Amino acid sequence: MTLKRKVGFFDGLVYKGGSPMWSWMLHRITGLGILVFVSLHVIASFFMQQLGSDFATTLNIIYEHWAFQIFITFFVIFHALNGLRIAALDLWPQFLKYQREALWLQWLIFAPVYGLTVFILVQHALVGS
Repeated sequence: MTLKRKVGFFDGLVYKGGSPMWSWMLHRITGLGILVFVSLHVIASFFMQQLGSDFATTLNIIYEHWAFQIFITFFVIFHALNGLRIAALDLWPQFLKYQREALWLQWLIFAPVYGLTVFILVQHALVGS
């Protein structure tokens, strides 16, 4: 079996996706964001325990700020739900034809969960607790 048309290298790099492609890109970005956050958190914990440095204290202050927590929460919730969607479609390949519907379902679950989380974070920030 051979392909009937030839696609050049640069033609393959042109974005032709849609929502599944955006989801793929966002999944990679959120994964890198989580990796950077965890790495910096481990480094800060090491410096705090070994040296008691101001650098570690500054990083911990940044981590505890509500605006930073909103970003990290977005990364974690989106990455987890998208990973579950991908795993479900891998386990049941007959549902691949419903990929767009699964993506809409993912966003329908994501929106209230993330919205409630942001509401709680902002509420605690305004109260000052």
